[in-house]
Amino acid sequence: MPIPRNRPDFTADERTQLIGWLDLQRSIIQWKCEGISEEDAHRAVLPDSPLMTVAGLVSHMRWTEHCWFQVLFLNRGALENPQFGDEEDRDFKVDGVPLARLLEEYGAQCAISNEVSAAHDLDRTGLNPDFKSGAASLRWILLHMLEETARHAGHLDTIRELLDGETGYF
Repeated sequence: MPIPRNRPDFTADERTQLIGWLDLQRSIIQWKCEGISEEDAHRAVLPDSPLMTVAGLVSHMRWTEHCWFQVLFLNRGALENPQFGDEEDRDFKVDGVPLARLLEEYGAQCAISNEVSAAHDLDRTGLNPDFKSGAASLRWILLHMLEETARHAGHLDTIRELLDGETGYF
């Protein structure tokens, strides 16, 4: 079943707009993966960016959600996040992991991020003292994640067009 792609109401409060726009971009990430073959999901189309695959980007987005909302904001779970390991770009390395599993994990992580967002004031700052970004407010994190997700949705749009010609604006 397709994930709804809706903009927030024009006059909604700040939190509703921030989460609404972020959820729209998250749904575009999922939409760009609909109907793609497993082979294409793991196929690189940019010669100088071999890890920039549909599957790799979905994995990266899952771990980026985890990074900002759980590791930096709540100060928990850094050891399980591949972004905090010694191997660069490990979160993109998902050969053999089915796209459906990656999408399921991404959706679950987005739900956790929304729970964290709902439970805290937008002005609350992160708890992680080990990284400068741990001092960001929840509002800043939501705006950053909106930017990050939209940027990668654009990457997915381009990759998808190069893979199989599929295009579309939500």
